[in-house]
Amino acid sequence: MQDRSHKGIAMTFEETLDGITRRGTEKTAREWMKQIEQEYGQVPFIFKRMSERPEVLISHLLYKGAVIETSALDPKSVELISMAVGAALQCSHCVDYHMQAAIKKGATREEILEVILIAGLLANSVVLAEAYRVMDSRLPECGGPCDTNGVEGLEK
Repeated sequence: MQDRSHKGIAMTFEETLDGITRRGTEKTAREWMKQIEQEYGQVPFIFKRMSERPEVLISHLLYKGAVIETSALDPKSVELISMAVGAALQCSHCVDYHMQAAIKKGATREEILEVILIAGLLANSVVLAEAYRVMDSRLPECGGPCDTNGVEGLEK
């Protein structure tokens, strides 16, 4: 899990796995869900569904924790990036969750706005790039305004 500690004592990955084995997956999943709710004020929807299969939730949180704990980025930056990805993927729940987490890690309104603007810029670029690729694959290039009437293979 992201915070590998028990009662404020840091735990190694192996100690975390040992704790899961001792407590069992169902109890571990319940404890981790409570810890997430205490830390962030809510539990993400996908975690709630994953908790119906504790092994899935635990595997996901172990992976997430390993990525974040070994990251060269600070926790606030990780949350801001996560928020931007959520925005680009049009996942309002993701944006809300990661925005709240970023705020708890010290993000300002200005930083959040900046991240949203960058996410929008990149999401817009994807729309344009995909549409232009389709256009280029179906329409011949022309030097100016093109008339597509009568272009072979072009369905109307």
